[in-house]
Amino acid sequence: MKITPLLINVTHKGVKSNLKIKKMIKTYRGFLFANCLYKLRSNHTCYLSPLGLVAPLFFSISVHASQTEGQMMQFDIKAQRADKALIEFAKQTEQTVVFSYELAKQYEANSLYGFYSQLDALNALLAETELDAVVDQNGLLSIKLKQINRKDNNMMKLSGVSAAVLPALLAVNSQGINAAEQSAEQNIEKIAIVGSRVAGRSVEDLPVPVDILSAEALENTGQTEVGRMLQAIAPSFNFSSSSISDGTDALRPATLRGLGPDQTLVLINGKRRHQASIIHINTSVGRGTAGTDMNAIPASAIKRIEVLRDGAAAQYGSDAIAGVINIVLKDGSEGGKAAVNYGEYSEGDGETVNIDFNKGFALGDNGYLNTTINYRDRAPTNRAGLHGSCQFYGCTELSDGTLLAGDPRELTAPRDTFRIGDADSQQFGLTVNTGYELGAGELYGFITYSTRDNESAAFFRHNANAGGNPVLQDGDATIPAGFLPKINTTIDDISYNFGYKTEFDNDSSLDLSYTYGENSIDYTTSDTINGSYANFLRYDQGLSAADIRATIPRQGYAYGMELSLQTINLDFTQNFDDYSLAMGAEIRTDEYRILEGSEYAYRDYDTNNGVNIYDGLSSGIGSENASGGTQGFGGSSPASSVDESRDVISFYLDAEAYVIEDVIISGALRYDNYKGFGDTVNFKLAGNWSVTEDISLRGALSSGFRAPSMQQLYFNNISTQFVVGPNGNLVAEEVGTFRNDSTLAQSLGIPKLTEEKSQNRSLGIVYNVSDNINVTLDYYSIDIDDRIVISNRLGKGLSSSLDAALLSSGAGAGQFFLNGADTETQGIDFVATWNTEGLGGTLDFTLAANFTETDVVSLFTPAGSGLETVPVDDVFSDQEISIIEEWQPEDRINLSALYRRDDWTVNLSLNRFGEYTVEDGGRQTYGAEILTDIKVNYFVTDDLSVNIGANNLFDVYPDENTIGNSRSGTIVDAQGNTIVSSDGVFKYSRRSAPFGFNGAYYYVGAEYRF
Repeated sequence: MKITPLLINVTHKGVKSNLKIKKMIKTYRGFLFANCLYKLRSNHTCYLSPLGLVAPLFFSISVHASQTEGQMMQFDIKAQRADKALIEFAKQTEQTVVFSYELAKQYEANSLYGFYSQLDALNALLAETELDAVVDQNGLLSIKLKQINRKDNNMMKLSGVSAAVLPALLAVNSQGINAAEQSAEQNIEKIAIVGSRVAGRSVEDLPVPVDILSAEALENTGQTEVGRMLQAIAPSFNFSSSSISDGTDALRPATLRGLGPDQTLVLINGKRRHQASIIHINTSVGRGTAGTDMNAIPASAIKRIEVLRDGAAAQYGSDAIAGVINIVLKDGSEGGKAAVNYGEYSEGDGETVNIDFNKGFALGDNGYLNTTINYRDRAPTNRAGLHGSCQFYGCTELSDGTLLAGDPRELTAPRDTFRIGDADSQQFGLTVNTGYELGAGELYGFITYSTRDNESAAFFRHNANAGGNPVLQDGDATIPAGFLPKINTTIDDISYNFGYKTEFDNDSSLDLSYTYGENSIDYTTSDTINGSYANFLRYDQGLSAADIRATIPRQGYAYGMELSLQTINLDFTQNFDDYSLAMGAEIRTDEYRILEGSEYAYRDYDTNNGVNIYDGLSSGIGSENASGGTQGFGGSSPASSVDESRDVISFYLDAEAYVIEDVIISGALRYDNYKGFGDTVNFKLAGNWSVTEDISLRGALSSGFRAPSMQQLYFNNISTQFVVGPNGNLVAEEVGTFRNDSTLAQSLGIPKLTEEKSQNRSLGIVYNVSDNINVTLDYYSIDIDDRIVISNRLGKGLSSSLDAALLSSGAGAGQFFLNGADTETQGIDFVATWNTEGLGGTLDFTLAANFTETDVVSLFTPAGSGLETVPVDDVFSDQEISIIEEWQPEDRINLSALYRRDDWTVNLSLNRFGEYTVEDGGRQTYGAEILTDIKVNYFVTDDLSVNIGANNLFDVYPDENTIGNSRSGTIVDAQGNTIVSSDGVFKYSRRSAPFGFNGAYYYVGAEYRF
């Protein structure tokens, strides 16, 4: 039998009759691959909106629990076939119901007249059938077959992965026909069941595991950033924090299954999302990679997020090694909400104000436009330890290692000189999502825009810092009290998409679309100086010390980066009786630019070609050779400017067939050609076997790849990086990052980067224990060859050719991007859900866990290059290996409970972050921690709700840091009194903190729906 899923979203009031449903559903014999989103709009039509990757057997809409369970309303539904009755129910309630069309049409529904709650109405409507009405933990209504006869009705025999449909195919077209009278057929892979987790967070009948994260589930986390929301409810997702790591402070790395940020593909409405322009070159999770800015899309604009936890490069191209994250935008044509939220940390800092406004508009009778505006203002946090080292000259070390203050200013100097925590941040976001029926198809598109200003801090430059805060002719530092440089970043992100999709009479469809995206970041360093410029003012301009202090510039524009992506997609599908084919092409252009900074930000004014030009002019008082460039974050010179582009062309072919009863096999083949490294061909095979009516086995085998990012190919600069010195403290080092086609790299014989190659294997089981209990268990294995990694900071003395190259560059050390590692990752995903009644309401429990381990199995340097003679252990340090293997938690477990009763909703979540190890001069393993989140929501009226909650309710912090610290020590005065005693300013690890180190966060909010 053919099973046809429906997803109908009623968004308009007063829809009584003459309903026109716009749909396109394709099925295989006995199996479905569905891509069908139906919406009942004010023009009495249903609209098929963009989808993700894998489809459901259901028909789905979000409902407030209070409305579903308690609110009485009048019904007038005649006795008729159940599928028609359910559509009429959806019209009269303006809600969503998830059901199988093919299943429902087998039954006759009762007539329904009078006042009922929605759930009671459904139960009365379906009485004496074998169908049950249930409400899931997100308040979504669904129709499920009763436990009896489930096998006979073949319920839940859902196709899984149609292995090669491009993102453009995820937004499929439809033709207007009467849904109550006629079912069409469609077969398109989607990431997930649209808008619901009825059968559990993993789509149970697919060959690969998928998480469906609804807007309500995201909101219930109490977080205001999309990255943190995902981390709170998707254990395989990590969103690590670091501090004093330049641009990484403003744009955190997001990872899936413990791999790199650039090994997860992100889609918006099924369209490839551009990456962020930043590349993480400092020592943090994801070092040497460039990911996607997960916080550029306001959470209030998101209808749902779909997370495919499996390799999918054969379907969607580069980057989809760990999986795919598809963000689906809201598409309602009426209604909306206004919301405000305020919170702060238990330490009294990090005050955050978040304001959301969302509104849907009807475009006549044939279209919709949904828009979202968001503003978020987050104050900085600071968890720095005390500055325990001497800030002024003249200290002497005593026999016990303590320091005796010399300069009297040392006795009263402030000791809270650092700012270590979340950056100060303000963000404005705008999102527009639209569609309009035109001719025989639909014109669709979206626009996303955000601008974010961040301010983070660098290392404090104290008085006794000859290079960064040079001594002037009066014997005192340029800035006598010292200064804390600030790194100011402005991140602008814009994307837009438009396309046209149509379906033909021969059960084929065509989709043509264009997508553009751009991310830019501009760095300005403030509260800083260029130390060498102070010497220039003294020796070249003849200024006095007082005049130098009064006139030296305190900020400079460091540089900017821009990355853009353009794609054109053409996708065609054709369905036959026993199988389905999909094919298409993609043309893509990547562009990357580095914009030079101001001269003041990068120039070394007292050095020319490595020679100090003021040597011997100080008469023994003050500095002659200070550090060039702005302290804290130096600029980029014109020589480091970049303006590069790359063209990519891709073709794919997809096929799927129901080979025998209860077994579906799908396959994909994809060809990509990149300007630079050439072409690559990848495949995917996937299958699902319904062993019994309650047990299914699923598995997939695929090859994949990740092309070198534009940043890895072309990023280059010289920056100050703080590394662990011989005494265990951090010391500043000028490190050059050199692109592989640079003169220096070519002189060393370093070859061009090629693609990473992966092999993915997965095997899972789905067990429907009962109607209310669902369990999934999946094993995965990911092998990556020729993984692109950034080398260690290679200094002089390793090889003669490297020494000569570094001398000519002016850098003390150099680092390069290399195809230099093979890794193996394996792990287990577990998800269990239980929906029940209790405490006078409903209770929904979810237990989700991820256990993952990555091993570096091989390290190598380019054969025939100048690095071949350098020991591999020097090219790739133990720290570089540790970042890949150990800096993310080895396990993540989440247990959540959602309780609903009348107008009250309570969400309680326990999040376990497993052990992780950081190598930074020494090795430290940080213990597992459990964080408790709670949110209580109360509907004051049907439209107005208020909420209060806490993230990390019990104020849990990671273990305190014992390695890689800085500014530690004990200082005493002449009488032996302790002025300060500190283990260092990094009380908590600044390198990797999976849940941060800010402590408890408390918040209140209000929301009005209209």
